[in-house]
Amino acid sequence: MSAHTDVDTDADKVALAARNVSWDWTGLPMHYFDANPFATHLANGMNMLLPEGEVFFVDVFQQALPLIKDDAVRADVIGFIGQEATHSSAHQSLLEYLNGEGLDTEPFVEQIRWMFRSLLGDRDLTGRKAQSWLLERVALVAALEHFTSYLGDWGLNARGWDKTLDPKVLDLFRWHLAEEVEHRHVAFDLFTHLDGGYLRRVRTWIIAAPMLVILWVRGIRYMMSVDPALGGNTRRIKLRDVRLAMKKGLMPSPWSLTRMFFEYFRPGYHPSRYGSTSQAVAYLASSPAARAAA
Repeated sequence: MSAHTDVDTDADKVALAARNVSWDWTGLPMHYFDANPFATHLANGMNMLLPEGEVFFVDVFQQALPLIKDDAVRADVIGFIGQEATHSSAHQSLLEYLNGEGLDTEPFVEQIRWMFRSLLGDRDLTGRKAQSWLLERVALVAALEHFTSYLGDWGLNARGWDKTLDPKVLDLFRWHLAEEVEHRHVAFDLFTHLDGGYLRRVRTWIIAAPMLVILWVRGIRYMMSVDPALGGNTRRIKLRDVRLAMKKGLMPSPWSLTRMFFEYFRPGYHPSRYGSTSQAVAYLASSPAARAAA
């Protein structure tokens, strides 16, 4: 299934609420994705970005709450904050397990922490400058959520994951991605409500997209460099590993990613065009972790 649909599924929005999910990672193999180091560290690269990134999302949206004049937007933002905080702690639990197994994620996570908390964090600003910096960061979150909306739709339909990804990690990813689809409209609607400027939207996406790619690739390279099961030439990312992962449907194709990149420039863009809320809700109703939490 394509990661992009032309059907506006915004009509089936649901009330957003955090689910108190948890996982026991005991016994998870070092290479839990297709028994393959590259595929596993492709996933770990994103795992390392998510906890700090989502803390940043929560902080920015909490600061934006007093500016919201629309009750529906406010309710969605409050639900979004709860879900993103839970995403952060869920992925943090996997990082802590990996650290205990000898994969030291902290040096790379420290770089991510510096970026979100120092480079993109609060500055000593007041008045209009402070509000402009807040709006810039709301726009940045909306840009990053464009990618997570796309990835949510893609991941819920990634049949290549079904038999290659450890069942517990598969549930973590699909639970998270289903909630990304469930709340895919929130960041963009908040940005539209507070600002909505096309130039700011485009500028933040042009910054966010390469930043995301660079950090993800660096994260994969870092994890392969510290993986105690690898050595010598096996610590490098090889083009054949990337091609094999794409062929097996473990990661999106360059064509799919290119379409996603340019989609955000379309003046009439809205993230409701990605994915299906009913599909996301159906997964959340069957997710082992979400069912246990309920």
